[in-house]
This record gives sequence, C-alpha cells and structure tokens, in this order.
Amino acid sequence: MTRAALFDVDGTLVDTNYLHVGAWWEAFRQAGHSVPMSAVHRAIGLGSDDLIGHLLGAGRDRDQDAAISGAHSALYATWFDRLPALNGAAALLRALAAQGWKVVLATSASGPELQALRKALDADDVIHDTASSDDVSEGKPAPEPIRHAMELAGGTSDETVYVGDSVWDMKAATGASVTAVALLSGGIPREDLVGAGAAEVYRDPADLLAHLDTSVFARIGGGG
Repeated sequence: MTRAALFDVDGTLVDTNYLHVGAWWEAFRQAGHSVPMSAVHRAIGLGSDDLIGHLLGAGRDRDQDAAISGAHSALYATWFDRLPALNGAAALLRALAAQGWKVVLATSASGPELQALRKALDADDVIHDTASSDDVSEGKPAPEPIRHAMELAGGTSDETVYVGDSVWDMKAATGASVTAVALLSGGIPREDLVGAGAAEVYRDPADLLAHLDTSVFARIGGGG
C-alpha cells in the first residue's frame, strides 16, 4: 500500500500568508482598487487568476489582470531570501517519510516562488514530488491539484491525507475524496475549516507532529 501525505505550502509549511496579503493589497491599490485586507486574506490559497476574479468579480476589467498579478509577484519576490518555515514543518515531513509516507507538495506556487518556498522549508531530502500550478488546468478549490499530487505519489484516495490551511484546500481535498487535515497557521478560523471539510484541525505543523500517533495519519497507517 502506498500512503500519500500531500501538503499545501503557503500558510501550512511556510509562514507566508500575510506576506501575500500585503503584496496583493498593494497590487490592487496600484491598479486603482480598494480591497479590504480581510477579504484578501480569505482568498489566499486560490491561484492568481481565481483570486483576482474572486475579489474583483466577473464584471472587472480583465485587461488589468496580468498587471495586478505581475505586481503581486514582484512585491512578494522581495521576501524570497527570508521566507520563514513554520515551527515543526520540516520535522513533520521527515517523521512521515520515516513512517513510509510519500510526501508530495500540492501548491499554486511555481517557478522561482516555489524554489524559494522549498529553500525555506529545507526538506528536499524527504519530498517525493511537487504538483504546482503549472501542472494542472484548474487550481484549488477544484480537486484537480489534489488528484494530480495523489497520482505522483501513487496513492489512492483512501490511502491519502491532504494537509492545508485554507477553506480552498479543504474543498479541494474533499472534492477529490481525500481526508483533509487543517492547520490554523494560515489564520483561518477553525469553524470555517471544519465547515469546508476538515476532519481534524491542529494549531501548526509542530502541533500535528506532537499528535501524529493519534491523528488520521496513524489510523490510515495502521498505528491507531
């Protein structure tokens, strides 16, 4: 049996959500849009095109989309050399790999951004593969990113756990019939994550690591 441990990255393994919020807020401001930071925060986890559409609506001037996305990317890139991994993130991945889980990252990040995140995480030795936004036609909350990551790991839905921090993560996992575990490290309320399909909720990677032997990972892995 191949057991697949799939992970979102932003807000789940690396503490970047609020950096994204500031970069998106400024990108929208430069384009003449006043978007509340609270709304931007709740949209984090969507791919760039979907995030812009979610916040500005279908009736927006779509000719601005590329400039807004580009501005966000440029602003966010100024943090690449100092992105902070969340407490226990690398240790959690190593613990799961040591138990025989195949660790795959499933993220909307790609290119230099993904490289910076992996550098911050510093756990390439136990990451089996990565499914980025370049690999799928639809991003979260569509289930396609989760299904693709599951295929990379060689697992099936009943042998897979997906860990994320956003409502979009939970919806994508449940849409792929995968058990969803939520972390509060992205700043989204517990009740929202549970309402979107989270089977379990932990404070951060270190908290999940501390409870790994009683978590869904243990039950799927035969240890609980």
